[in-house]
Amino acid sequence: MSRFLRDRAPPHPDPWSPSAPPEAGKPLPPGEREIRWLDEARKTMERIVLHIDMDAFYASVEQLDHPELRGKPVIVGGSSNRGVVSAASYEARKFGVRSAMPIFQAKKRCPQGNFVPVRMHRYKELSNRVMEILEKYSPIVEQVSIDEAYLDLTGLERLHGSPEQIARRIKEEIRRLTSLSCSVGIAPNKFLAKVASETNKHDGLKIIPSRHAAKVAQSLPVGKIPGVGKKTVDRLEKLKVITLGDLLTRPETVLLKAVGKFAYTLLEFAKGTDGSAVVSHTDAKSISSEETFEENTNDFEVLRKELLVQVEEVGRRLRRNELKGKTVTLKLRRADFVRITRSISFSEPTDSTKAIYGWALGLLEAVDLSEKFRLIGIAVSGFGRTQGAAAQLNLFGGESRRGESWREVEKAMDSITEKFGHEAIKRGSLIKEE
Repeated sequence: MSRFLRDRAPPHPDPWSPSAPPEAGKPLPPGEREIRWLDEARKTMERIVLHIDMDAFYASVEQLDHPELRGKPVIVGGSSNRGVVSAASYEARKFGVRSAMPIFQAKKRCPQGNFVPVRMHRYKELSNRVMEILEKYSPIVEQVSIDEAYLDLTGLERLHGSPEQIARRIKEEIRRLTSLSCSVGIAPNKFLAKVASETNKHDGLKIIPSRHAAKVAQSLPVGKIPGVGKKTVDRLEKLKVITLGDLLTRPETVLLKAVGKFAYTLLEFAKGTDGSAVVSHTDAKSISSEETFEENTNDFEVLRKELLVQVEEVGRRLRRNELKGKTVTLKLRRADFVRITRSISFSEPTDSTKAIYGWALGLLEAVDLSEKFRLIGIAVSGFGRTQGAAAQLNLFGGESRRGESWREVEKAMDSITEKFGHEAIKRGSLIKEE
């Protein structure tokens, strides 16, 4: 991260100003002192979050590698009628072809389309190149999918310029080095940054300053909110809730009855706020586990049970590697392949399955479950090495002897599992449900 710390001058008085000049200071040598300085300074600064989404990524890569396909409808996913569309070029979208659509249906809508197989190795190659570019502009990059990421730009305007300048440089560098385009949104939080990037597709740039956050949020149709499914839209429409602003005129109890705890998330969005942090985690810096269901489901008990199974696997791997994490990330993929992630960070690292499950369950309870899901997963990041028998953080903050007792129980379960397999010992809640 230290490569970003080239100047310790205070931030520009208006970080949203398009004319804020980058500071040409003397580079500082790498060091923990500078990293800690930036971490502390950022706590008092206004948040600036950038969301980047590569335009029709798979299809654009195919058009890049096969010039004869440029300007033509390209549908990635193969030609078998049993397959599904992984991506569609903008030319194919004009015919109503969309991701997750069955191939046979895409052929009916666009018979002249060019159907090509998925080449994941090539997409990953270009995705890695894009992420390398992004990491030059912020020490905190959260890659949420192969073609999508968040950057925390808070406190970096003296180094790279205003948010708009940073966005334009990123777009220019991606185009120059990959010949691909992207859409970028900038806002005070992740929710509005994603909304902004989706507002001006393709090859777009949209900025929502903090002073306009609440007004913009309240004007948004609920159906355009990331993570909101059709069934939730239908339930809200029965309450005559069409925009996020309408939520603020309805009693909280009525909203909770209609959409459950997801109402709290929607009410936060309606105020133009979103407390979720941009969390930098990579395969090398996180431990994760996920499972694809045999049948898509939105049954909370089924999701909860599988979540516990995945958390137990992550907990075992953490303790085996003597690691503790400070960030828990819940991952869900809907039946239409839309990916949903929710993260939470806490002050003290943990390797306790009980603690991780408590945080993860809270994240799951805040998700809109009106649509069915095909996958659930969990990741823990923000690692530190364990040092002896340090006490565990309980779910309400602070350390407890009870937490340490649970850790000893979990370590004993780990030993039994290692010797006799996963079926040798299970939690009672899982046995009862079988």
